Amino acid sequence: MPDVLSAPLVVEFPFTRSLGPVQSAFLTGLRERVLLGVRTNDGRTLVPPVEYDPVTAEEIRDLVEVAPTGTVTTWAWNHAPRRGQPLDTPFAWVLVRLDGADTALLHALDAPGPDAVHTGMRVRVRWAAERSGAITDIACFEPYDGEAARPTGHSGAFADAVSGVVVPARLDYTYSPGRAQSDYIRALAERRTVGERCPSCRKVYVPPRGACPTCGVATAEHVEVGPRGTVTTFCIVNIKAKNLDIEVPYVYAHIALDGADLALHARIGGIPYDQVRMGLRVEPVWTEGTRHPDHYRPTGEPDAAYDTYKELL
Repeated sequence: MPDVLSAPLVVEFPFTRSLGPVQSAFLTGLRERVLLGVRTNDGRTLVPPVEYDPVTAEEIRDLVEVAPTGTVTTWAWNHAPRRGQPLDTPFAWVLVRLDGADTALLHALDAPGPDAVHTGMRVRVRWAAERSGAITDIACFEPYDGEAARPTGHSGAFADAVSGVVVPARLDYTYSPGRAQSDYIRALAERRTVGERCPSCRKVYVPPRGACPTCGVATAEHVEVGPRGTVTTFCIVNIKAKNLDIEVPYVYAHIALDGADLALHARIGGIPYDQVRMGLRVEPVWTEGTRHPDHYRPTGEPDAAYDTYKELL
């Protein structure tokens, strides 16, 4: 059996969030080297602050400053820091209950090794040299054996408060498509499209998943389908996607390849967007060096009758 394929995969996007008054004050405070929590109706101080009491669900907005010193409540050693983490050398992830707070804040602790970290140790904030109103304004915590710092009594009111943040989100992992899709991808490299037939219902699924989604039984019989197919349904895209060099408007469609019992989706080209229709007969257009068709274009055949593809909508 051929080896199952695998490849590194990165999913990355910017996450934009608008801030309410509590989170705005907290992040603006970090920019100004002020640590703020929020006081609940029963007198607890929560850091980092939340907008609703986790016990009563009541809205809370009573801001209170806490100290930049605190106590480690629990920790875990990070032997191999990853991209984008607070420190690029081994460090400890710690939960720190800041002096004046009743809950703990998660952040990094710069320590020479795991033997230097213990629950109950005293630490203080190390501020970033450049601050913008983000949790990264705390560069990390560091060991501290001095007196507990005293809050300045800040009210939580700031000029030019932070109203929103844009946070990069990124996932790095290795993806393996499995045996069935590895076969499918290898066939695409030869400009062929291969599905698998269910031994029970006899339907041919493209792309194959290794099992019939209807019967739940394993599939292994390869069936070459297409290359031509029929547009079953479609949508017109009017919003240009970032890093996608396709002028809008354009059409994405579900295409039932000849011999397949499941439609796949692809872009339609070679025809004005407002002339794409259900039943349109199409064929793949390959470009040099790609593992899949760049798009599908009309074949010039008469449109397929509705009854031939109605079960694939």
